[in-house]
Amino acid sequence: MKQYTVAVLGATGAVGQEMIKILQERNFPVGRLVPLASARSAGKTIPFRGGEVAVAEACDAAFEGVDIVLGAAENDIAERFAPAIVKAGAVFVDNSSAFRLNPDVPLIVPEVNPEDVKKHRGILSNPNCSTIIAVTAVNALNSIAPIRTMTVSTYQAVSGAGVAGPRELTEQVEALRNGETVVPKVFSYQIAYNLIPQIGGEQFEGYTSEEMKMQNEGRKIMHLPELKVSCTCVRVPVVRSHSISVSCHFDVPVTAEQARQAIAGAPGCRLVDDLKNKRYPMPLETSDQDIVFVGRIRPDLTDDNGICLWCCGDQVRKGAATNAVQIAELLVKEGGRTMSEDIPCCDEGFIFSKKPNEEEKVESSAQRVISLLKTVSELYPEEEVCYLISKAARLGGYPKLDTRYCTDDAVAEGLRKMIARKEIRSR
Repeated sequence: MKQYTVAVLGATGAVGQEMIKILQERNFPVGRLVPLASARSAGKTIPFRGGEVAVAEACDAAFEGVDIVLGAAENDIAERFAPAIVKAGAVFVDNSSAFRLNPDVPLIVPEVNPEDVKKHRGILSNPNCSTIIAVTAVNALNSIAPIRTMTVSTYQAVSGAGVAGPRELTEQVEALRNGETVVPKVFSYQIAYNLIPQIGGEQFEGYTSEEMKMQNEGRKIMHLPELKVSCTCVRVPVVRSHSISVSCHFDVPVTAEQARQAIAGAPGCRLVDDLKNKRYPMPLETSDQDIVFVGRIRPDLTDDNGICLWCCGDQVRKGAATNAVQIAELLVKEGGRTMSEDIPCCDEGFIFSKKPNEEEKVESSAQRVISLLKTVSELYPEEEVCYLISKAARLGGYPKLDTRYCTDDAVAEGLRKMIARKEIRSR
């Protein structure tokens, strides 16, 4: 079997360490491991397959010769290094939220939409941890009848906030036991013996950024563009494994027995649903493993077309690290191909059959810009032209890959820069 050079960006953090552990557990074909972190962590060693591998400082040159990069860093780090990763010819499987809603970046849960991996252009996104657990649990129901709406409440463990989360919970419990004052650092309030009904900042109509992820990411993963989700995210004093209450609503009735049968055979799920014998998913049983446990399946008494359920999953593993490694496994399964062979990457430049008419006015409508570019060349399908516009928007002053809110002026300015740099060039 072909061996791959795999880099882990953010290798010393909780998710990065878990990724390295899971690469070993799943016997991923790693020929060479490249752990990357900040300059502060450079020189440390990480155990891997019976030996020790030195951590290197993350920099553009570190990705040369790498096949796959597993990202376990924050948004700013992911955005900082994504261009260098793609330019080096590697595929970036990113755990941050930086690219999740970018229409050019597939958002993957392997049990749900593995086919979307083939659409990558050098970057693949790992969804939010709660989203992964929830869609893994409900996707089988979506195969019975399309899900119209979902009402969701998440009960998220402190380790979802990183290694400092469990430490703060433990320290607070100890301090309170000794009659000492608790000073919150990681969380906004005392987390010991408490619940905090906010994760993330306010984003839309009183919903937090974490809550909106369930709808926005769920739509993309399950290919349900009209899906509506009302979500409440709560931080709870549990060390590991998120728990989620879900009510799914359909256009037709779905019985509890239909739901049980579908979930019992669903990939990545384990049915644990025996109320009489007190058997249901709990965080203690779902920690440090990769299956989403699903139970408490029952009809929604407020909607004849609704089903309620409860699910639990390890958010560090299946909700982050394992899901990323599974995505990498899909890449390997695609015949060992990493970079998409038929779609140019963002820094590769685009070749047109003739020079663009620079005297032609760029219309104010982004759709007319697409039309203009399509008249320049018929060699590329519309989605590739859209990708060119995505790059032009960034060069024109819109810094993110998500161009839904960019201005047409930014696109036009970016196009001018690309022409000047000969990144759009004639054959």
